[in-house]
Amino acid sequence: MSAATTRSRTPDRLCAEAVGLAREAAEEAAFPGVVGEHVSMVAEGDRVVTHYFECKEAGYRGWRWAVTVARASRAKFVTLDETVLLPGPDSLLAPEWVPWSERLRPGDLGPGDLLPTEAEDLRLEPGYSGEDAPPPNSVVSDELAERVDAEDAEVTDRTAVPARGTLAAVAEELGMRRARVLSRYGLHLAADRWDEEYGPRTPMAQAAPATCASCAFLLPLAGSLRQAFGVCSNEFSPGDGHVVSLSYGCGGHSEAAVMPAPPRPAALVLDSTAADVFALRPDPAGGSVPVESAGAEDLGHS
Repeated sequence: MSAATTRSRTPDRLCAEAVGLAREAAEEAAFPGVVGEHVSMVAEGDRVVTHYFECKEAGYRGWRWAVTVARASRAKFVTLDETVLLPGPDSLLAPEWVPWSERLRPGDLGPGDLLPTEAEDLRLEPGYSGEDAPPPNSVVSDELAERVDAEDAEVTDRTAVPARGTLAAVAEELGMRRARVLSRYGLHLAADRWDEEYGPRTPMAQAAPATCASCAFLLPLAGSLRQAFGVCSNEFSPGDGHVVSLSYGCGGHSEAAVMPAPPRPAALVLDSTAADVFALRPDPAGGSVPVESAGAEDLGHS
């Protein structure tokens, strides 16, 4: 063990006695009345001592005012080094800072909020390459920014036309308007997220009578996701308007409980829509008198 380390464990006498100087420095840096009792002192090195005072300020429970004083070699006067507020062993500390990109959760984005996307986002890949500048219709395009500034905000046409002969113009003509598209990594992330929320392992799917693959309310997606996902269009289903796995299912399946057709009445045996002719009395000639031939007196005769 070196001599310097040995001497640093013993506080310098003059620096250790400079409690009044240290308190004055702490009270000058803090608000009046928030510097409490002298807690302890620590020898930081040769003729360097830090005095700790209790902090009575609300919201800083367990914190301490640390005032470091020092003395030059062969000097009789103690000078002030620094004054700072430090947390103690049982102080109340704020949680560890987390970058906003890691704190952001689904649903946090509100109206008017802008979510920046990193240039090297692994979820995205260039839609076309060969030009470093952003496309003219991008929000970071200088051409679009100058156009917006030059025109009135109420009548500004934010759809910029790319210059002829540029790669952006060719991409516009071919229908490739997006500067970046979803990468396979981003595609897999989205598929895992959708499958976890509306997939076969959910309690709703495990209790369903059939899967979405055979449901009439399923709207298939385009591209490679068509083989595994679709959009539910059943307003009574919990997955309505959401991307659901073809292995997902619910009680609102179109063929789960088909209502029987309403019963149809049986055909009439007797035709009751036409009048039948009946004889009222025998005809003297051996026939019968029909209703149409009977007189009024015959009809009224008892």
